[in-house]
Amino acid sequence: MSRICELTGKGRQVGHNVSHANNKTKRVFLPNLQNVTLMSEKLDRSFKFRVSTHGLRSVEHNGGLDNWLLKTSDEKLSTNALKVKRELKKANAASA
Repeated sequence: MSRICELTGKGRQVGHNVSHANNKTKRVFLPNLQNVTLMSEKLDRSFKFRVSTHGLRSVEHNGGLDNWLLKTSDEKLSTNALKVKRELKKANAASA
C-alpha cells in the first residue's frame, strides 16, 4: 500500500539528514496517514479512506466530505475517492 493521501494526493518527500559535520545522507519524509471513516451527508453513507492529518483538517474546514470532493480536482483524488465523487454528482443531478 503506497504512502499517499487519498484525498489530497500528498505523498512522500525526499531530503537529507545533515550531521554536525555537514555530512548529508538521504532520508524520506512520510505523511502522517490515518485510516478514517468519513460520512457523506448527501449519500447518507460512510466511506473509509486513508487520509493525511492535513487532509482531514482540510475536509473539515471545507464543510465535510461532500464539499471537499466536489471542489477538488480529479488528479489529486484516488480511484476510491473518484467513485464517491461520481456518486455525489449523480445524486446532485437526480435531486436537481
